[in-house]
Amino acid sequence: MNLSRIEFAKTSLIGLSVGDAFGETFFGEEKQILDRITKRELKPPLWHFTDDTVMGIAIYKTLEQYGEIRQDKLAKLFADNYSKDWHRGYGGTAHSILRSIGSGESWLISSRKAFDGMGSMGNGAAMRAAPIGAYFYDDIKKIKEQARFSAEVTHFNEEGIAGAIAVALAAGIILEHKLLLKEMNAAEFIEKIFYEMPESDTKYSIRKALQVSKDSSIDFAVSVLGNGSRITAQDTIPFAIWCIAHFRNNYEEALWKTVSALGDRDTTCAIVGSVVVLNTEVKGIPSLWLNTTEPIEESLFY
Repeated sequence: MNLSRIEFAKTSLIGLSVGDAFGETFFGEEKQILDRITKRELKPPLWHFTDDTVMGIAIYKTLEQYGEIRQDKLAKLFADNYSKDWHRGYGGTAHSILRSIGSGESWLISSRKAFDGMGSMGNGAAMRAAPIGAYFYDDIKKIKEQARFSAEVTHFNEEGIAGAIAVALAAGIILEHKLLLKEMNAAEFIEKIFYEMPESDTKYSIRKALQVSKDSSIDFAVSVLGNGSRITAQDTIPFAIWCIAHFRNNYEEALWKTVSALGDRDTTCAIVGSVVVLNTEVKGIPSLWLNTTEPIEESLFY
């Protein structure tokens, strides 16, 4: 891999979009969905991505233009892209925040006043954060700083911020180890993230991933780590980190494992896809999946 920083971020974004679109196709009646997962039955084209990718594109374009996260610029891009198509699966709080920003309110006010002034602890800041880790892969301090900046625009809450930091760290750690040809087992990967995390429930929930072996049943993994069904960082990121830790050498297997947990499956698959692709490269994504996913570069948002 002889790529520039922005190309690493683009690789992450592609992995994010395919994972997001893949996961989104597995919503529906639970018995039918589980049957499709067991049979590995894919939906026909076209797979459309969700707000996870739309916001990931804004992160990528901000890095491309400025080489860093500039919060005012990112907030405007989030709001502009939202106004182009708000039927992309945004959560209720995101609708409120992005409409307020689009109407001219400062992102700082909009983000801070969510949930009666507590800010959002949702997983929405994490789902879009991996391109930051890919871009700043060789600077842990910068990864944490920039991930925090990116999260604060919509998630002014330590849990929401911690989720973004965890995913960005995962991306940076995976990429740096690949480039340096350094070996790293699953436990070492999880511990590296844990030790760099800010104090939060999300941090200690991630550490629980050390208790879940690769061979554990998916039901057990979900019982310990969550699956995003609560839409919080604490309930989403630990499971995604576990999937990345154990299945990072195979994009396809990582995504099938992730989606089998159900829950907030477009987001967990977006997170896992955005990080694992940094290890497998884009060539590791099944060509059928890549060609079936709505192309990001041809979208309204790119």
